[in-house]
Amino acid sequence: MKLILLGPPGAGKGTQAKRLEVSYCIIQLSTGDMLRAEVDSGSDLGRQAKEVMEAGGLVSDELIINMISSRIDRDDCKNGFILDGFPRTTPQAEALDKMFEEKDMTLDLVIEMKVDDEAMVERITGRYTCSKCGTGYHDSFQKPECEGVCDKCGGTDFSRRADDNAETVRSRLKAYHDQTAPIISYYGNKGNLKSVDGMAAIDDVTKQMKGVIA
Repeated sequence: MKLILLGPPGAGKGTQAKRLEVSYCIIQLSTGDMLRAEVDSGSDLGRQAKEVMEAGGLVSDELIINMISSRIDRDDCKNGFILDGFPRTTPQAEALDKMFEEKDMTLDLVIEMKVDDEAMVERITGRYTCSKCGTGYHDSFQKPECEGVCDKCGGTDFSRRADDNAETVRSRLKAYHDQTAPIISYYGNKGNLKSVDGMAAIDDVTKQMKGVIA
């Protein structure tokens, strides 16, 4: 089973991908994680990517496609995989299709996590984590049982991501919609796009995903 998850930052793609990994014995492939792993490994692809990034450039679509191509040839991807964070543009989607065709593979499903932008702003800007153990909390949805004390480790120091502010989040959401709207149409026209309500409770989103996969 080969899936693509689409959704803006903070929609919960990573959380849902982890659950699908367990349920269907497939591998989550985050392009960000793959890129870091290639750089750390010192592979040819990793060295090329490192040079580009150190020069302040963006890693090319061709390099990312080659990286994905190399990764999905490994044994742990034989049962399938979930692409998280790629493609983000129509040219990337077209290049991915070409790669699948060359490998005689079929993309089974693209799942779009639909969200309400203003609710997403609240969801993301309210996030914070325990600085000691990394446990995540939220101002509205998931507070520690004892205010100011981490439930898991008892730490009292918490932190927020600098880019988790309303202006930055709205900018990221706009960029996502501008880039991804054409991809939605692209996969919709191919007939392998399904949508779920990304604003639902985590368990409910998982049920929706399993429903469209079935």
